[in-house]
Amino acid sequence: MKTTIELPDGLLAEAKRLARRDGTTLKALLEHGLRRALDERQRRRPFSLRTASVGGQGLAPELRAAGWESVRDLSYQDRGGS
Repeated sequence: MKTTIELPDGLLAEAKRLARRDGTTLKALLEHGLRRALDERQRRRPFSLRTASVGGQGLAPELRAAGWESVRDLSYQDRGGS
């Protein structure tokens, strides 16, 4: 399949020099690089957030019906908050 891509002039010139030096074609060099990039991305494990839960039953009973502002204010109490 044929396609057109835009590359910075310097990158293309360097790739052509490398292909010439190694006795290969620009096409082969680009194909090799693209295959390596795809393989590298496929091997990466997706991000997984570790479980950081603590035991307990959630909010204290007196806060279960409280709004966010009340819970936030209480959490900053004695720390310079309101």
